[in-house]
Amino acid sequence: MTLIKRVAFLSLHTSPMEQPGSGDAGGMNVYIRGLASALAENGVEVEIFTRSTDARQPAVEHPDPGVCVHNVLAGPPRKLPKEELPELLHSMVAEIERIRERQPHGRYDIIHSHYWVSGVAGLELSELWGVPLVHTMHTMAKVKNLLLQSGEKPEPRRREDGEHRIVDGAARLIANTSAEASELVSHYNADFDHIDIAPPGVDLSVFTPAFRSRSRAERGVPPGTFHLLFAGRIQRLKGPQILVKAAALLRGRRPDINLKLTILGALSGAKDFNLKSLVTAAGMDDVVTHHPPVGAAELAGWFRSADVVVMPSYSESFGLVALEAQACGTPVVATRVGGLSRAVFDGRTGLLVDGHRAADWAEALEALYDDPATREDMGRAASVHAQSSGWQRTAAITLESYHAAVEEHHASHPVPAGYAPRLSG
Repeated sequence: MTLIKRVAFLSLHTSPMEQPGSGDAGGMNVYIRGLASALAENGVEVEIFTRSTDARQPAVEHPDPGVCVHNVLAGPPRKLPKEELPELLHSMVAEIERIRERQPHGRYDIIHSHYWVSGVAGLELSELWGVPLVHTMHTMAKVKNLLLQSGEKPEPRRREDGEHRIVDGAARLIANTSAEASELVSHYNADFDHIDIAPPGVDLSVFTPAFRSRSRAERGVPPGTFHLLFAGRIQRLKGPQILVKAAALLRGRRPDINLKLTILGALSGAKDFNLKSLVTAAGMDDVVTHHPPVGAAELAGWFRSADVVVMPSYSESFGLVALEAQACGTPVVATRVGGLSRAVFDGRTGLLVDGHRAADWAEALEALYDDPATREDMGRAASVHAQSSGWQRTAAITLESYHAAVEEHHASHPVPAGYAPRLSG
C-alpha cells in the first residue's frame, strides 16, 4: 500500500493564516488549515505554499505541529486582486521549486491544490516533480457565472479554461458535496470515477454548545431579545442585503419583537456594495450592529449568543459557517442552494428557504420566533448533527483519495529518478 508521508498544499491566492471573513479569506482558509492539521495528526507532514503579501512576513510559519506555511516571494509583497495572480503563476512555480530544492527531504508524495490558480500551478509542478495532483475547486467559474448578481463581474474565460485543464490533468478531484461532484461532471465533463467527496469539517473543541446564556450576556444581548447573526464576507453573493431587508419587514410587521441583528465580516469584492447605506435605507440603524471578522473562539461565542444564524447566500460550495453554528447549538436559516442543502437538515436543525425574496426570509424568521420550543429542539439537534463532522473524517477521506491518486499515477507514469513514490506492504 502507498505510504503518504509528505504533502505539498498549494493555496496561492489566499493564506490559511489570514482572518476568515475579510478580503478573499473565507471558508477555504478554514478548510485548508483544518484539513492540514488533521492530516498532521495522522502522521502526514503538510507544507503549505502561499504567496507572500507583506515584506514583514517570515519565510516560514508553523501554525500547528506537523504543518508549515511557506510564504512564497512572487510579485510585490502586498495583497493583489486575485485577477492579477495568473500573471505571477510562472514566478510562483519557480520559487516553489527553489524552496523544494532547499528542503532536506527534497520531495513530496503528492500535491493538493486549492482553487483554480493553485491548480494551474499544480499541473506544472506535478509534471516537474513526477507526482500526482489532487485538486479541490472550492468554487467554480461556470457555477458562479450562472448566479451573478447586479454589479458583479463575470469570472473570466481564463479561469474557465484553467479549470478545464485542471479537471483534465489532475489525478483526482475532491468535491465538498455530491452536488459539487455533479457540477464538475455537468459543467467540466469530469470523470465521476475520479471524484472523491470529502465534506469539510468543524473544530469540535472550539465550536461547542456550552455557556449560551453567558455568551449572550458577554455580548450585550438582553434576555428576551431575538438575536439574528450573519457571519461572512460582506458581498452580494453572501446575501447580507437580503437579511437586512427581511429583518426590516419583520420589524415592520411585528413591532412586538425585540430584534437585534449582528453582522460579522469585512467588505469583499465589489467596492460599490455599501452595507451601511443599505442598513440606513431600511431604517435599521438602531437594530443592526456591524463588527469586523473575529477569530474562531470569539466566533463560537457569537454563534452561541444568537437565536438564529442566517445565511442567505446565492452560492455555497459547502457553507462552513452553517456547520460551525450548528455545532454551537444554534439553528440555521439558509438558502436551499449548493452545500447548504446538505449542511442544514431542513425542519430539524434549521430551515432552508427557496430563493431570495425578503418576504420569504421574514416569514421563516417569524415562524422560529413564534415557536421557541421548536427553536430549542432545533438547536439541540443541530449540535448532535455536527458531532459527526470533525476534521478527522475529512482527513480520512482525503487520505484515501491521495492513496488512489498515487497508485494510479505510479501505474501509468514512468517515475523520474530520485522521485520514486515511497511504497510499503
